[in-house]
Amino acid sequence: MISESHNIIDNQMSVFSVLNSEEKELLKRNSTCTQYKKGDIIYKEGDKPNGLICLSKGKVKIFKEGVGGREQIVRMAKPVGFIGYRALFAEQNYIASAEAIEDCVICTIEKESLHRILKSNAEFSLSIIRSLASELGFSNNRTVTLTQKHIRGRLAESLIFLKDTYGLEEDNSTIKVYLSREDIANLSNMTTSNAIRTLSTFATEKIITLDGRKIRILDIKGLERISEMG
Repeated sequence: MISESHNIIDNQMSVFSVLNSEEKELLKRNSTCTQYKKGDIIYKEGDKPNGLICLSKGKVKIFKEGVGGREQIVRMAKPVGFIGYRALFAEQNYIASAEAIEDCVICTIEKESLHRILKSNAEFSLSIIRSLASELGFSNNRTVTLTQKHIRGRLAESLIFLKDTYGLEEDNSTIKVYLSREDIANLSNMTTSNAIRTLSTFATEKIITLDGRKIRILDIKGLERISEMG
């Protein structure tokens, strides 16, 4: 499990790439990794952060419980992404919950060590700020989508988002994440019954095919047109 934190901190595509070897070793010594099974809760709304949570393996959904207990998925994470960092840097409790949607390995970097490097390494601090700013921009765009687009447009955008986030299987058409119809609905701000009907309509129109939880995109241009039309 120690190697999992090394994989994250040594990853040249992560914000840690700007750190020197001494700084990286400090973070590695002060990190812990935990395995989670599919369906396990990583943290709950109201919990207090104790470090920077990094996703080493697997996929995670971040969701908030709304009126009547209905979930709204606000973010999806993939390796080597971070989750829960807004609350950590704001020194607040989590305002949403995180759940593993497949078996995961989560590494948590202890808060004090992280703050120590943030205070001494300006380039690292800027990398973190850029990551936060990028996430804020995405969240703003999603807010507009979920409030202004019609059901077809919302669902089409969600499928494109899943494709862009997790990629495609070797057939170059099947989205590489298998969500329940309820999760797809919660990601698209609609009821499960509406999600089921709209997915079936897309299949009838030969835009996608459905095989259980597997969704294969047949016409990406058509899906993009539906998303753009809203």
